[in-house]
Amino acid sequence: QVQLVESGGGLVQAGGSLRLSCAASGLTFSNHCMGWFRQAPGKEREFVAAISRSGGSTYYTDSVKGRFTISRANTKNTVYLQMNSLKPEDTAVYYCAADFRLSGTSRNQYDYDYWGQGTQVTVSS
Repeated sequence: QVQLVESGGGLVQAGGSLRLSCAASGLTFSNHCMGWFRQAPGKEREFVAAISRSGGSTYYTDSVKGRFTISRANTKNTVYLQMNSLKPEDTAVYYCAADFRLSGTSRNQYDYDYWGQGTQVTVSS
């Protein structure tokens, strides 16, 4: 069965950095666009970033542009989210997701077929 396992979350001070990883198994990783989403307490899940199958195209929500970088290693079936200059408002559970598509990326969570269990990121002020 398909599994997406996130890691790398934790507690960090404002201005600090974290690198999230998501290891995929049970699917042809290179056939899937990969995305990161987050959900803060009391809020709906929101899009953070996405990367195309080859890694040639990336897409970010405006609030993380210039601070977060999504990347992938198809030989390792892994997608990453490097988060720099973290702010308290980045506090959330972060989820990775896989979307089977021929090209491009999507910010629509309903396009994604598989989801991880999430990893907590807490940014203290």
